[in-house]
This record gives sequence, structure tokens and C-alpha cells, in this order.
Amino acid sequence: MTKPLNIIFAGTPEFAAVHLAALLNSKHNVIAVYTQPDKPAGRGKKLQASAVKQLAEQHNLPVYQPKSLRNAEAQQTLQALNADVMVVVAYGLILPKAVLDAPRLGCLNVHGSILPRWRGAAPIQRAIWAGDKQSGVTIMQMNEGLDTGDMLYKVYCEIAPEETSLSLYHKLENLAPPALIEVLDGLEAGKFPPEPQEEILANYADKLSKQEAKLDWQLPAAQLERCIRAFNPWPISYFVTTDSEGKEQSLKVYQANVLPHQPQPAGTILRTDKTGIQIATAEGVLNLTQLQPAGKKPMSAQDLLNGRADWFPSGKQLG
Repeated sequence: MTKPLNIIFAGTPEFAAVHLAALLNSKHNVIAVYTQPDKPAGRGKKLQASAVKQLAEQHNLPVYQPKSLRNAEAQQTLQALNADVMVVVAYGLILPKAVLDAPRLGCLNVHGSILPRWRGAAPIQRAIWAGDKQSGVTIMQMNEGLDTGDMLYKVYCEIAPEETSLSLYHKLENLAPPALIEVLDGLEAGKFPPEPQEEILANYADKLSKQEAKLDWQLPAAQLERCIRAFNPWPISYFVTTDSEGKEQSLKVYQANVLPHQPQPAGTILRTDKTGIQIATAEGVLNLTQLQPAGKKPMSAQDLLNGRADWFPSGKQLG
């Protein structure tokens, strides 16, 4: 039986908190928690603690919230904890070499992709955006690069045809914590030999932006349908039309499907009926089935057309 490890945990959002909860239910000892400083949230812009901080405080764990780990004082504080290992899950701060080298067994990271594919900030979203059939989680030994460390363990899952970033996130949320515990249990005994990443297979998952979420009708319908799923729950795909008075109206799109191509200019509204709003694209037709006008809840295309059919006359050209 391997002895429990003394662990520093570093993470910030709910995805990280799930891992901290798994560690707290394991034989290992969480001796300190690092998370991002409290940030203003909500209409009142009150300071809000991260999901990780909230869980740590419930368990009376010491919490550290440095703005940076690059200064000597923050590094000395961390080194003085004498941890066996540091576990990093969606922390949000860069770890300099002095921090990576501080724990006896180094720093482990839980990354939401099958490395070396989709290094970087948005691996879950980019896997759907690109049409990947498979995703998963990689536990790796961190180095100074961006998700370039040696891989210790991978777990896999399929990406379903209707998968959104939110649903894939939940799949990985269930897969990853048991994988992390398994690696920690066998770390000291060397049960997970490090495997270098093949640089030739690497690519990067760029951050998402609200600008990218605007539907571009010059793209194929299949790509746009993937964007709609990849950008849910944020930033949500959208397009702009005009109402009967010529005023611009922005509509978010939550669901769509692809229909056979029709030879009309991209962005043309082809027809509307209870099955959706059909729009020509560079290749194929995108049929919008669930939308959200500003200030309203998401609704079916039929419900939207019941009150706003004048926004979508056949033949109208969308920008």
C-alpha cells in the first residue's frame, strides 16, 4: 500500500472544484489550495470567490490567492509547504520553473483533450468546432511550455453528433477525477512512465471570442452547425437581421441542422416553417431550430415565427 501524498491543489472554476472534491475523498492529503483572486460578479459587481475557494473553505483548507507566482515571496511561500506534488486543474496562472520544481514529485496537470491535440485554452470547444469524433483527458507532468509536458495517462470518450461544449464538459468532468486519483495512487511507484508528446501532432486550441460567434454564411452549413454546438454555453452563436421597421435584431442560435444544398447566394433566407428557418450557406442549407431574441428565453423556430415572421421573409439576404 502506497503512502498518502501531501498535495497542493491549484484550480479555479467548477471543473477544478470537482477534482478537489475527489482528492478530499481520497487517501491523499490536500495541504493547501491555490486559486485565482476573488473577482467582481453579477449586477452588483460584488467580489465572488471561485468554486475552488468555496469548497476549500468548507473543508477549512488554507487558501492562497496570489495575483502572480513570478515573484520570489510567492514562490518561497509555496516551497515552504514541502508538498509531494502539486495538482493543477484550470488554475489560470502561469507556473514558473521555481514553482514547477518545488514539489518533490513535480506538478501534474489535468487537460481536457487527448494531447498533443488541442493544447491551450479551449480544448473542449475546439474539438467540437473541428468535427473531432473523440475527446478525453490527459494527465501530464508539467514543464515550462504550454501543455507540452510528458503524458502519464489518457482516458477517452466519444463526441456524439449532437454534442455541445457543455455536454462534453460534463463527460470529461466524470472521466477526469478518477483518472487523476489513479495516477496519484501509482505515482511514487512509477506505474505511469512519462511519454513525450509528438510535436508533429500538436495543435493549439485558441480562445473563443464573441466576434467568432457571429455566423458567417460564407462557411459550409456543416461547419456552422458545429460552431453552434461548440460555442454553447459561451459565447453562443448569433446572427443579425432587421425587423419590419429596419431596426437591427440580434438572435442567438442554440440548435440547427444541415439540409441539402440549394443554389442560392449564401445568407439567403430560403423558407420558414414549423421545422425551422432555412438559410443558404456556401455549401448546404443551415436550418435554425432553436433561437433566442434579445431579452427573451430560447424558443423553437415555430414559436419565434408565430410572433416575428416579418423578420424572416423568403429571399431576404442576411449579412
